[in-house]
Amino acid sequence: MVETRQLEAGSKTVVQNGDTMLGWHEAQLAKLAVVFATLFAAPSRWRNYQSESQIYSSPAEANRLYRGQLDCYHRLFDAHPGHFKIIVSRKELEEHLKSWEELPGENRKFVDSQHENAGDGLPLGLVILMEGADGIRDLDELADWHAQGLRIIGPAWVATRFTGGWREPGPLTQEGRELLKAMANFNFILDVSHMDEQAAVQAVDVYGGPVVATHGNCLSLLHNYPTNRQFSDRLIQGVVARDGVVGLVPYNIFLKVGWTREGSRRDEVHLSDYINHIDYVCQLAGDSLHAGIGTDFDGGFGLQSTPMELNSIADLQLLPALLSERGYTALDISNILGGNWLSRLKKELP
Repeated sequence: MVETRQLEAGSKTVVQNGDTMLGWHEAQLAKLAVVFATLFAAPSRWRNYQSESQIYSSPAEANRLYRGQLDCYHRLFDAHPGHFKIIVSRKELEEHLKSWEELPGENRKFVDSQHENAGDGLPLGLVILMEGADGIRDLDELADWHAQGLRIIGPAWVATRFTGGWREPGPLTQEGRELLKAMANFNFILDVSHMDEQAAVQAVDVYGGPVVATHGNCLSLLHNYPTNRQFSDRLIQGVVARDGVVGLVPYNIFLKVGWTREGSRRDEVHLSDYINHIDYVCQLAGDSLHAGIGTDFDGGFGLQSTPMELNSIADLQLLPALLSERGYTALDISNILGGNWLSRLKKELP
């Protein structure tokens, strides 16, 4: 991460997104065993910068971009099998987690299958998630997407032909209902993040497969929030009723109404504000079995837009002490810091 920050210093990337929160060493310190790896492209009507390359004007263009990103992941797995591993099945997940359980400690050595003494640490398991389903040109393609490793589908970023979305409200469309029906045949996990509340609630009610909300915060703690991006109590309760998980985001704009990167200070937002959202989901659910971490650190923000105590993803290890101060037990904390996500994956992966 330090090297990446140095390389990107003064670049458009930092101007537009901020300094990265991610790095191999930092992921190891964070004890990250499994993450959701995103396929994402934006419709051309929401292009913010001319330098953006992952922009589409049609389902065919979206499909090409998503396929290209998926190919990049597979090349990453092939080139660095000791560092990154795709997780597509319950068996693979259990084998991957076993490797973490058997080799504890901060300086674990592993041997890459191609490169002896590849480095310190353990492989990071990636579960592929599609954010915005415009890249699915035809429902018949779902079989191939599944065969290539896709396991989670979020129908929206902004609105798509399937659903209303962020900043573009609207219901689940007929095409969206057909998508959900087809997804259920493969037991894809439905991610309702970014869906407009009306559409998300409809989807939770009708979808025949598993439901989660990977990244968003609690609307009830964000009075007069200016967009439809956050999760209402009704939606959270719907996800909980389906035995899903709600991932909370340590992003200042999602933690303090009116906060802006240009006009606000980092020290206006703290990890205690983030804990409030985790706690709210737990209180609404009545247990610690439905809240999780959903950093969105691969998204369009970086260091400058995160709570003051954070410098990298490694600092997620500050959360246990803060949760303990709120009265959460060791089991509760284990649930929230990954156990809930792993339980759902063990249950829902083929």
